Amino acid sequence: MALALRVVIDEVLDPRHTATGRAAEHLARALVATAPEGTVVEGIVSASSEDDYAELRRRLPGLERLHKSALARRELAAAWATGLVRAPRGMVHSPSLLAPLARHDRVATPGTQAVVTLLDAVLWTAPQTVSGRPLAWQRAMIRRAERHADALVVPSHAVAEAVAEHARFGDRVRVIPQAAAPGLTVPRDALERLDRLQLPGSYVLSFATANPRHQLDRLLEALAPLDAPLVLVHSGPRQAEGVDEVVAASRVPADRVIRLSALDRDDLAAVQAGAALFVQPSRDEGFGTSVLEAFALDVPVVTSDAPALVELSAGAALEVERGDEFTEGLRDAIERVLTDDDLADRMRIAGRDRARAFTWRDSAEKVWQLHADL
Repeated sequence: MALALRVVIDEVLDPRHTATGRAAEHLARALVATAPEGTVVEGIVSASSEDDYAELRRRLPGLERLHKSALARRELAAAWATGLVRAPRGMVHSPSLLAPLARHDRVATPGTQAVVTLLDAVLWTAPQTVSGRPLAWQRAMIRRAERHADALVVPSHAVAEAVAEHARFGDRVRVIPQAAAPGLTVPRDALERLDRLQLPGSYVLSFATANPRHQLDRLLEALAPLDAPLVLVHSGPRQAEGVDEVVAASRVPADRVIRLSALDRDDLAAVQAGAALFVQPSRDEGFGTSVLEAFALDVPVVTSDAPALVELSAGAALEVERGDEFTEGLRDAIERVLTDDDLADRMRIAGRDRARAFTWRDSAEKVWQLHADL
């Protein structure tokens, strides 16, 4: 009988199209592709429609089985936060904190183990940027993970250091990086797509939202004296909330800010690859997947010096020190890249090399090794 790794894949179908959901999908596919001999991958999912179950099977071919909860997504998250609902015994892996954590004994019940993932440390480093209910849920799940998780996966050493400072996991923390979207390439009709989206020939790109942690206001202030248009891309309506107000409060004319939302995969790749520069001004990040994707598409990158971004870029991006003079530093960095073709070319080469160091296959193999170690 094959040994099953049961992966929580509920967030793959999250209608908000979150980065967490995309990462869960990429990891689950890679886990199926790298499953060692004698193992299979199964999915754990909240109560959903038959169409949703079919969509999961379409997007995650090779899943051996779906474990379907009787509870819908919100109710299941609340139940797991209090330990009221347990998952089937065996190896459970969650690409987020959403997991059925309960007391268990790996010695008495060999093969029973639970691993969860913390994607960033903002619940400690920037709690004011997380709304009340999600913050309370994250804190509850971290407390349960401290007691019941056999391991905690984090995407960077920066997050691992924050965990060591604020939580009690000891040697149970494992750093397993994420990666750019598999098969990320520039579509052949990229120019036609950019023309249809009515984008200018040269633009600065960012995924910053109105969340204060993303520092969109500082980015706009940095761009105000420059001529470069700014393209803001958001994955859905929730990520776009409040952006109009931030733009209106800035000194950047509204016609210089182009907003796009819910792009399909090829449109998004065309927009990313067409940018003269990608900017990630965040005060705090857990990893920085969008930076890695810009690297993979030969786009120069400017970031803050948030520890996870510095760790990820390893010198391939221009890093701007956070603090009182961040806006001026950001403006200078943006202007340098936009006006110095030789610098931009060197950054493209360095970014491309850095992107090759990360793959979802490698991440999946590290997950399998972690469960084998346990």
